Amino acid sequence: MALNREEALKALQTIKERIRRKESGWKYKIAVLSGKGGVGKSTIAVNLAAALAKKGYLVGILDADIHGPDVAKMMGIEKTDILAERTEDGRFEMLPPETDFSGKTAPLKVMTLGFMVDEDQPVIWRGPLVTKAIWQLLGDVKWGELDFMIIDFPPGTGDEILTVVQSINLDAAVIVTTPQEVALLDAGKAVNFMKKMEVPYITVVENMSYLICPYCGNEIDVFGKGGGRKLAEKEGVEFLGEIPIDLKAREASDAGIPIVLYEDTIAAKSFMGIAEKLVKKLEEMKAKEEAEAPSSSS
Repeated sequence: MALNREEALKALQTIKERIRRKESGWKYKIAVLSGKGGVGKSTIAVNLAAALAKKGYLVGILDADIHGPDVAKMMGIEKTDILAERTEDGRFEMLPPETDFSGKTAPLKVMTLGFMVDEDQPVIWRGPLVTKAIWQLLGDVKWGELDFMIIDFPPGTGDEILTVVQSINLDAAVIVTTPQEVALLDAGKAVNFMKKMEVPYITVVENMSYLICPYCGNEIDVFGKGGGRKLAEKEGVEFLGEIPIDLKAREASDAGIPIVLYEDTIAAKSFMGIAEKLVKKLEEMKAKEEAEAPSSSS
């Protein structure tokens, strides 16, 4: 039965209020996005989440790429049933699957539409259905208390990103690019999109920065050099770091193991360094905000 306008507005307000209540239990909300596909955005999101969980933080990762969800596969938990439990008000909430990568990290919660559709089944939805799905993944999942909520977006600046940004208050946006010019052009659009949305901390990560030759160990600039840093300087945002091409990364991704867990690799060390810099910056910003907040004492 179709809802009339008043009922539809009430339902919309209810789900948004539910999202706000859940958001209050997430210390930091971080978007990972790019201007174009093929730059390794989901790889960055998954490894950033795993790096934070490896440091002991409670982390959730939401795959907001409704049409091309890859996060579950990259974390090795794509084959799972989604359970639900009844809430006090009679609704049902989905329980996000968890993984700790065989004890190597703190428990990391994951939710994606990919759990609910066959891996070769296309999701042929227009904007309104995509928006509703994201609201449910945010508001109808029992996320609980989190230190970090990582949200992996699809390429571009479409419905999924706008829906999330208008539903929760992001603390940071990690813009992923590769060094070549065409990627930098599109990444610049993503940076300015986040500026328009007034996200407090915007930073750039350069993926596939160089290839480590497996024979001689030299660095090979396959896609050029330094583009991510130049983009950050041009747009007046911070450059968080660069991730090299590591041949083990493909094997790790296919096996559902983030490369950050391969501690002896340069890529793993790069991800851990990026995670540490991000945590430090966010904690500095929160401390400053708290120091500048009006005292509640009379």
